[in-house]
Amino acid sequence: MADPVHIAAIDAGSNAIRISIARAYSALDIEPLHSERCALRLGESVFLRHRFSEETLARAVKAFRHFRSLLDEYDVTRYRAVATSASREARNRGSLVRRIKQKSRIRLEVIGGAEESRLGREAVLAAVSPEAPPRCIVDLGGGSLEISLLRDHALQQSVQLPVGTVRLMTTLDMPGVMRPSQAEQVRRYVRALLESRLPARPNLGGQIAVACGGNAETLANIAPGPRAYGVATLDLARLRERLPSILKRDVRQRMKSFRVRRDRADVMAVAAIIFLTLGRYLNLRTLLVPGAGVREGLLQEIARESFSRAGRHRYDAAARQLLAGARSFARRLAPMAYDQQHAEHVRELSLMLFDQLQPVHHLPSRARVLLEAGALLHDLGHIVSHRGHHKHGEYLVRNGDIAGLEGPERAMVAGLVRYHTRKSEPARHHASYASLSGGDQRTLRRLASLLRLAEALDHSHRERIRAIKAAFRRGAIGLQIQARGDAREDLLCAARCTTLFEKEFRVKLLFRQAAV
Repeated sequence: MADPVHIAAIDAGSNAIRISIARAYSALDIEPLHSERCALRLGESVFLRHRFSEETLARAVKAFRHFRSLLDEYDVTRYRAVATSASREARNRGSLVRRIKQKSRIRLEVIGGAEESRLGREAVLAAVSPEAPPRCIVDLGGGSLEISLLRDHALQQSVQLPVGTVRLMTTLDMPGVMRPSQAEQVRRYVRALLESRLPARPNLGGQIAVACGGNAETLANIAPGPRAYGVATLDLARLRERLPSILKRDVRQRMKSFRVRRDRADVMAVAAIIFLTLGRYLNLRTLLVPGAGVREGLLQEIARESFSRAGRHRYDAAARQLLAGARSFARRLAPMAYDQQHAEHVRELSLMLFDQLQPVHHLPSRARVLLEAGALLHDLGHIVSHRGHHKHGEYLVRNGDIAGLEGPERAMVAGLVRYHTRKSEPARHHASYASLSGGDQRTLRRLASLLRLAEALDHSHRERIRAIKAAFRRGAIGLQIQARGDAREDLLCAARCTTLFEKEFRVKLLFRQAAV
């Protein structure tokens, strides 16, 4: 197993700056360690004067110096700090980035709207159950409202509207009690921009929509709906009922009545109107609120990169000899029955799976070589008999003359040949499996689960699958498949061969063919 790493994400938003520190054991196993929020509103001066004030810059530097002490205290080795809407628009954003780097040694990135939307989207998809694919993801921040429309987890359309809560509150000067005429003004702003950016009005009635960000979380506590798919929800009908009581109160009264912080109390009326206007425009009644956003997206990406192998795999002479020996053995033993083209394609698919899933399985490069050898030899037993070919293949590999394959590694490759089909599960009475140590048995099970999937993905022997990309979700891994033509037969077979993988890694495995 790879050692855990301490990672951190910093999100310098328009309404506050937040840091999250976590311990990552894999791309799927991230343990929160510490989280803090600094109530520094970067957007307050920017949305009026398009610049950070000197006071704001000084307070930002102070916050990041504190964050540096936290990074050092928790021995964080990898982090990413990003700034969003307000910083994008500030004419002196360069001063913010430079001062923070000089005073705190933290590199702050000012990211674009598309990157901000992608990070939030990835966080939501990872947080929401695979059984609840969202049709829409909404992120309401201090500076902007981002709307992503999806189909089967794939982005169809993304728009960003300049109607964030801090932006509208400061621009329209509505920090406290809001008259009905002012509320109508906010509603018209939002409605006009929705009609300009989403003129083909989507009807999302009955479909799953998700809201992320602190505004959504605050309102979900005030107008909660029943939990859905294990996630809290915001009931828009209930929010509409409570809107008058929000509008008529000033900031102090909201803080007391709704038990919220000041920097939430002053924008919550604007946030409520935005969500209600959006809900009516898209025909939504409920929004899932999973409590995930940019920071969670950053942590997931850092964890995935931490456990991914950087650069290409370079094989030494022993590895090259083993693969050459496997190919030579197969051709020598079965020149007519050996489907070399299929074997090579299964080998390619095995490597795609190995590399894409490295953040989860943590196996070393040598295991990759053994997986290749097992893929090249997996159908060898057909020369003896089609019936029980996996057992015949295991016997041939255990006893054949294969250059470069000795000791436990021979048993490992023989086991891969036996377990490449779901007809055979690893068992202690199998000769190859029984001869291995506990650690090697575990490696064999993990490699066999990959080989089984790779072989199933070429069930048709037509080499339709061209590329595989993994996405890590809550309790699940999604494999997006790029294929030539209709690959439903191969994907259906692969879906029937997930048991060993799901048992070994304790996650659900999902397949989806990418749209061409």
